[in-house]
Amino acid sequence: MDLPEFMSAVRITGHGGPQVLELAEVPVPAPQPGEVLVKVSAVALNNTDLWTREGAYGRPGAPKTLSGWRGPIDFPRIQGADVAGRVVAVGAGVTRSLVGRRVVVDPAIYDTEGPEANPVGLMGSERDGGYAEYVTAAAERAHDMTGSPLTDDQLATLPTAYGTALGMIERGRLQEQETVLVSGASGGVGLALVQIARARGARVLAISSGSKIEAVREAGAHEVIDRAGDIPQQVRTAAPKGIDVALDVVAGELVGEGLPLLREGGRWVIAGALGGYGVAFDVRRLYLHNAQVIGSAMHTPRHFDLLMDLARRAQVQPVIAATFALNQAAQAQEELSRRAHVGKIIMHPGIPLPARSER
Repeated sequence: MDLPEFMSAVRITGHGGPQVLELAEVPVPAPQPGEVLVKVSAVALNNTDLWTREGAYGRPGAPKTLSGWRGPIDFPRIQGADVAGRVVAVGAGVTRSLVGRRVVVDPAIYDTEGPEANPVGLMGSERDGGYAEYVTAAAERAHDMTGSPLTDDQLATLPTAYGTALGMIERGRLQEQETVLVSGASGGVGLALVQIARARGARVLAISSGSKIEAVREAGAHEVIDRAGDIPQQVRTAAPKGIDVALDVVAGELVGEGLPLLREGGRWVIAGALGGYGVAFDVRRLYLHNAQVIGSAMHTPRHFDLLMDLARRAQVQPVIAATFALNQAAQAQEELSRRAHVGKIIMHPGIPLPARSER
């Protein structure tokens, strides 16, 4: 197919508020050797979009320094880690049979080759992402999802939220019939954790509040803990023998309050800091009970392969909260920051669309 020379893209021109988001006409990127060019059908928003834009990640020894996901950002930067679309061109050394295939892009930049590589960069932060009509990606990171019954919007929700969730579950070694506590359960990662943990055969306790409680229960939680109440007491009532694994995207005070709720040998897995990055806890609750606190940043290639297998069989059912057009990126990010929704927010490139609820 004949490709256009230019495309629409939304990029950040520096760290700051929504005003640093810029809609621009930029050249369509050419796939380099080993890469594919993907025409974006849908791109999902994540908290990392907000924090990268704001520079909220800090740096080692300087937590308040403005920074991208893993360090300084080259501006302007096209945002967007989560892409579903179709391959429309390939670079040298890539089979042309991929052209026309429906794909999901693994947005991670890894530190090495192999299935257990660690993510050290992210599309939309350390390289240009999918807030655009086209994006390039390494061919091995474009996973063929042509046969999946999930929609493009649902597929776009998977890479960061579900990839992060599966990485947490794998690193936490969650087993069938174990009891798991999920914080921030109404968000993208939280709902993914609930769905995947339930599919693993775990007993799922999920923390949420207000009007979101029923949606979290519908996603698969056996018990919903009301965030507005006494969380430790509610957990003790629901799981008097304690919890095996905590899957936590909130951190803050929850860590100190929650560690005593772990059973012997329990694991507390952290992949976010919505409640604050400064954490204090009684270290005796670790060594006297052989507990573990585990950090988890996204996924490995092996985890992502497992996730794509789940999606091909529709064993996860992502929830779409709302959709926006690409030129409504600022509104979409503001909606995300309000945290009043349940599920994922999606943007579509091309013709402007009115924002609409799909719940």
